Amino acid sequence: MSGLEVEEAMALRFEHRDTEIGASVVDRVWRTRSDAEDTMTSAARTCWHLILSRRRGRLLAGLRGPETRATIAPVPPDTEFLGVRFALGTVLRPHPAGSIIDGNVPFPVTDSGRVVIGGDDWEVPTYENVEHFVRRLQDAGLLVRSSLGEEERGHPGAGPTMRTLQRRYRAATGLSRTAVTQIDRANAAATMLRDGHGWRAVVETLGYFDQAHLARALRRYVGRTARELQAGEHATMSFLYKTHSAPGS
Repeated sequence: MSGLEVEEAMALRFEHRDTEIGASVVDRVWRTRSDAEDTMTSAARTCWHLILSRRRGRLLAGLRGPETRATIAPVPPDTEFLGVRFALGTVLRPHPAGSIIDGNVPFPVTDSGRVVIGGDDWEVPTYENVEHFVRRLQDAGLLVRSSLGEEERGHPGAGPTMRTLQRRYRAATGLSRTAVTQIDRANAAATMLRDGHGWRAVVETLGYFDQAHLARALRRYVGRTARELQAGEHATMSFLYKTHSAPGS
């Protein structure tokens, strides 16, 4: 395993890592623990998460869908969280991403502490063995990877129309390609600012029109200003993810 990182955000301290499965299915595994009641700014995301939490012995499980704008979420005290962020185009058949945009889907938990997905109960994964859990979902046919039409885009005139490809893309991700580009670019901009780059470098590198264009994107998708990100003067927020988004829209 590689890519172990730790990020602190006020009351939350995120630890996250890559997986042995590969980035085409699972983008990141993370965990954190809250010490006190708080709120968190959750930056917009193109991916969906499986999130497990334990508080005072009670297990909660569910999906958090892709988010099209920054939101404020409550953080309960004395709670342990485990999250699996699935890569764009990964589909959990009972709950496609399009059905949980800006929303959540709770999963039943049995008396023995197993989580029910797709009508079957599953042993709850740990931070260390998420790969085993994900492979079991794949073997059961519940978790699949969509090609997002990439293999067909290189053969114009020989396959589906662009409108059909766009429809398939939205069906798999819940988002348009334009929305994915905008969200990923805003996260990349926030990461650059947090890492010490000036707004001019961000605008030039990521293809924003000007400072005002960047400011609007940060406000909508990250919930923070460039100055707050550069100075580290921000309240608890979800950790940012680095992207390789190209300039656009």
